[in-house]
Amino acid sequence: MTLDKNTIEKIAYLSRLQIDDRDIPRYTQNLSDILEFVGQMNDVDTNNVIPMAHPLAVTQRLRDDQVTEVNHRDKFQAIAPQIESGLYLVPKVIE
Repeated sequence: MTLDKNTIEKIAYLSRLQIDDRDIPRYTQNLSDILEFVGQMNDVDTNNVIPMAHPLAVTQRLRDDQVTEVNHRDKFQAIAPQIESGLYLVPKVIE
C-alpha cells in the first residue's frame, strides 16, 4: 500500500503531530514500507503454527504462596464511612 501526501497529512493531524513539509516524503516512504511489510506478514500461512505465550521455552520460577502481610482489614474499615458484612459501601455511579 502506497500512501500519498494527503494521507500522511491526515495521519499527522489525527495523531496531533506537526510534520514539516520537507519530511513528508520520508514519512510517506517509511509508512508505506511498514504497511507493505504488514501485508507480507498477513500473507504468511500460519495454520500449522502453535500459539506461544512466550518466545522462549522456559518455565516460570515460582515461590511458595505464603502470607507476608498483616491483615489490617478491621483497622481500615473502622475509619470507612460505610461498611456492611465486611464490604465497603460506595455511592451508585451508574444509573
